[in-house]
This record gives sequence, C-alpha cells and structure tokens, in this order.
Amino acid sequence: MLTSDVQISKETLETILENSSDEIFVLDKNLRVVYVNKHCQYHYGLTQADVLGRKNSEFVERGLWKPSVVPLVLKEKKPVTIKQVTYIGSELLTTAVPILNENQEIILIVITAHELENYKILKQKQKVQPTIVEEIDHKIITNSNRLNEVIKLAEKVAHVDSTVLIRGESGTGKGLFANFIHQKSDRKNQPLLTLNCAAIPDNLIESELFGYAQGAFTGASRGGKKGLLEAANNGTVFLDEIGEISSKIQAKLLQVIQDKEFIPVGGDKVKKVNVRIIAATNQNLEELVKQKIFRDDLYYRLNVIELNIPPLRERPEDIIPLCYYFLRFFNEKYQKTIKITKESLNLFFNYSWPGNVRQLENVIERLVVITDSYIGLQDIPELISTNTPIDVPIFTSLNEALENTEKRIVLAAYETYKSSRKVAKALNISQTKASTLIRKYRNFFKNTSQN
Repeated sequence: MLTSDVQISKETLETILENSSDEIFVLDKNLRVVYVNKHCQYHYGLTQADVLGRKNSEFVERGLWKPSVVPLVLKEKKPVTIKQVTYIGSELLTTAVPILNENQEIILIVITAHELENYKILKQKQKVQPTIVEEIDHKIITNSNRLNEVIKLAEKVAHVDSTVLIRGESGTGKGLFANFIHQKSDRKNQPLLTLNCAAIPDNLIESELFGYAQGAFTGASRGGKKGLLEAANNGTVFLDEIGEISSKIQAKLLQVIQDKEFIPVGGDKVKKVNVRIIAATNQNLEELVKQKIFRDDLYYRLNVIELNIPPLRERPEDIIPLCYYFLRFFNEKYQKTIKITKESLNLFFNYSWPGNVRQLENVIERLVVITDSYIGLQDIPELISTNTPIDVPIFTSLNEALENTEKRIVLAAYETYKSSRKVAKALNISQTKASTLIRKYRNFFKNTSQN
C-alpha cells in the first residue's frame, strides 16, 4: 500500500524490483515470462534478455531448475512454496502466488525465490561449525549447443563397453566426462580409477598400471602389488594423457583391450581382468602415429568412440554460468558470501581463457579467498585484465576463424548493451544485421520458439 502523497513511476518501480534481495519472476496467463529481475543471472547464469518473453516450460525442459512450481499453482490456484535446485547448484526456496480475476482464472503468476545457501552460511557462522567441501561436484555446466551434443553422445555410449577417446585442450574437463560416462554406465557401482600418464615417470607407469609380482625389483613390496587394472576389475580405468606412454606399455595395454589379460611386472602368470578403458589426450595422436611414436593398432582400438570437447573460448556462452557455479562452490567452501560485479563478468566474458575451465575455476577460487564482499575490476589478476586476446583454433579454416571472431564480438556487445539497436550503433552496422547476428549466435534456445 502507498500513501496518497507518494507517486511511483514505472522506472522507480523497476528500480525497486531490481534491488530486491529475492529473485522475481512474473508469468502471464500463457506462462510466458513478462518480467524478471537481475537475480536470474546469479541463479542460472542467464541474462534478463535470455529469459524475457520465453515460456516457463522451455527452462524446465532444459533442466535449468527442478522441480517446477508452476504445475502446482495451476492445480491449487493458491500460493505454493517449494525447494528448487538450479543446474549450476543453487538451492532456492521458491514461492509462487497466482493472481486471479473475478472469474477465478489465473491472469498472472508472481514467483519469488531466495537462495538457501546464504542462510546456511550465516547459521553455520553463528554456530562456528565450518562446512568442509572436498572437491568440485561432478557436474557439466553448459549453455552450449555444441557441448550439449558431446554430452548426448557421452550418455549414449556410456551404456556400452566400447573404449572411448576424449580429446580436448588441457583444462577443458576431460576427466569430468570420463566420470560422467562411468556414472551413467552399468559399471557405476564399481571402481573408477585414474592414471595421469604425464604425471608419473615412464618406469613407474608400468608397475602402477599392471602391478608387480613379489621380488620383481629391489624395494618391491613383499607379496607384490595390484595395479590399477586389477584394482578396477569390473569397473573403469581412465588413462589421462595417453599419448605419453612408451611403446612397451602401449603393447601391454593393447593386449588388455583385445584379450582382457596381462602379465604383472616380474610375473609369469596371466591375469584376467574385466575393465572398460577410457583414454584422454590433448595431443595430435594421428601425427604421433605417423612418426611411429604411437602404435596405430592401439590408436584404432582406443578411438572406437571419440569425444571432442571444445575449448572455453569457443563456447563463451558458458563463461557466465561457470563463474556463478564456481562462485557458489567456493563461497560454500570458505564460508563466504562474495558477489561479482557486472563489469568483472564482462571482462571474464571477453577473455580468451587459454587454461580453459580449470583456469576459470582457479581464478574464481583466488578471488573468493582475497575479496571481502564484491569481486570488482581492481581485484582481477593483471594477466586477465590486460590480456583479452581472441584466440583462434590452430586447425581451422579461415571462414571458421572469422566466424568465431565475429561470434565473440557480437556476444560481447550484446552482453554489454542488451539490445540490437545499441549493438548496431556500437558495431556500426544496421539494426537488421545486428538482430540477425544476435539470433544466430545466441543459440542456447536454438530449437525453441523465438517469440
């Protein structure tokens, strides 16, 4: 209720709603979003422009949050409160209130949500009982159609025992995909063991992988030792940086894949094993095969199913969601409530991230640790703030390179200006062309209505 001597303009009302501590969604009678405040970016990694005008069902179908409160409101025609979890890990206490006309028909649904995590942190601080978080949750966070296609393929091949070769630059999340495949497979209740072939000296990889018999070498444990292959029996072995293994180990690994058997180091008895092999590399294995460094028969055995993970610079639409995902995680880990400014997000969006998702994760962790309240431009490492090159994949056509550059510029401009008219002015192009390019590159909802 307002006092009679106070007049609130539309702009003032929007300012009030924008500065609410809660997320606010308003749906019309067709369940289309007619208003949303800036908190949608904190909870889902989406801008207001990504959300406005779209049907609620589009977000539900794509798993941005679950469960949906709307069906309950439509059924009950009265306020409903539930707990929701977003795809970047936010836990929300959500209340939906239906607005009815004189015929008791729903004409609007007002949805408000606040993040439970902040309340948990405050409560834990009061009790002086810190929460210990051991590692990043095994989640693949993406708004990218290209990466979603990789996820679909990974889910499809998870249910068979074919070997999988995961390719991608360092830090793109190859280990995350190996874990995803294992957790979706029939072997999910069995071990998943990992060996980083680049982190262990070549003379130790053989004993780590195949184990050794008693007395195999000086200093060997009495009774011998199981290797990863035997320890992971009936499960999965993930061999990261597979291109680093020697020709001797390549031959033994080939035997495991073909015959499901091997001989431990210093042993004379064949051991049978039932494991699935998932390998990963950031190297050009085809070139290593040509140079006779990598066995061609092993290459073909490993490369039955190939997953190619694009670098972060080729899917800039994932940068903002990942920022909020890591921010939430490290806030919980270090018992903080750090937020990030729009200017910092824009800088992150325009950076090329040569270290990919791992680099972004490390930067966010550092900023959460050293920042008191808000991550501003002054807090961001100089390496990022002074170097924002637009990288181009090494192996690409000129047209692909130009399109990749155009995509980054258009998305960056739209992220800053929020309208095709302003993008057109900033890039000195027509509004028609700006609108066409924005629709082309903002492809998260590529398969849904553009109304």
